[in-house]
Amino acid sequence: MPIILAPVDQELIVKKIILDDKTKKHLESLGITINAKLKIVSSSGGSVIVQVKDSRLALDGNLARKIFVA
Repeated sequence: MPIILAPVDQELIVKKIILDDKTKKHLESLGITINAKLKIVSSSGGSVIVQVKDSRLALDGNLARKIFVA
């Protein structure tokens, strides 16, 4: 399921990222890679705040629709 539809406060694992190589590399530098564990902190208005390791990142709706988790 896309990360935008994922439940809040549940540990998730990134399964697929459907983005161009430049954006994928940027996400990798932030810790969002295939098989990375993350948690949705908040979701509102299409934007999502995720916790990856000890960092929190805000993702806009367009980006959040292209990151799939399980």
